[in-house]
Amino acid sequence: MSVAGGVGREIIYLESIDSTNRLAMDLGDKGAVHGTVVIAAAQTKGRGRLGRRWESPAGVNIYMSVILRPALEPKDATLLTILSSVACARAIRERTGLYAQIKWPNDLMFGDKKLGGILTEIRLISGKILFAVIGIGINVNAGREDFPPELSDTVTSVMIETAVKQDMDKIISSVLNNLEGYYNDFLKKESLTLLDEWRSLNSTLGRHVRVATGGGTYLGVAHDIDDNGMLILRMSSGELRKISAGDLNILR
Repeated sequence: MSVAGGVGREIIYLESIDSTNRLAMDLGDKGAVHGTVVIAAAQTKGRGRLGRRWESPAGVNIYMSVILRPALEPKDATLLTILSSVACARAIRERTGLYAQIKWPNDLMFGDKKLGGILTEIRLISGKILFAVIGIGINVNAGREDFPPELSDTVTSVMIETAVKQDMDKIISSVLNNLEGYYNDFLKKESLTLLDEWRSLNSTLGRHVRVATGGGTYLGVAHDIDDNGMLILRMSSGELRKISAGDLNILR
């Protein structure tokens, strides 16, 4: 595995853990340096957004968490998810040739099936982000038998779609190198370039969607994302509503 730059300067590898994000948050609290990465061959209590279980069969997929220490306001945390999803989609395309796309806010997709996801967690102090943990899960070499039957119609892996067993170390290296590049661009205030990159990779914009939020459920067309990565939803009335976080389903 070859990694350049600050992201990946320290890599902790474990055969099994409850959750790479849980350990990374603990390490962040103890002062782990920016760019520290936790990778596990298996997770016993992998987590997705909204507390959902993340299926983590052993030895076939990527489960890792990256500690970042950005000087950002909490409102910019969504952009960390945006840049991480771009880095992952680009890495999958570069290393496997699979046309991975992004579904707002954090899913990696192939067609209408989930290929992976991002879980961003932050630690705040005095209203500032002390550190962030970017949890990354990518289904790489899992076969259909590795997923519960109830997920067979909604999830996939790179190997299922390409019929080729993939080199996970090369994908991890590409993810971390892309993450380093997009993160540095972001810190240089080049967020508009990042957002354009996300738009070129997304599978959401222009589609009819349902978004469940803490404040209610909304139907409309995914119109765009704003400069902070919030979804702009065009309602049937023509009203444009901004949504910072929610559970999005594409309607067919």
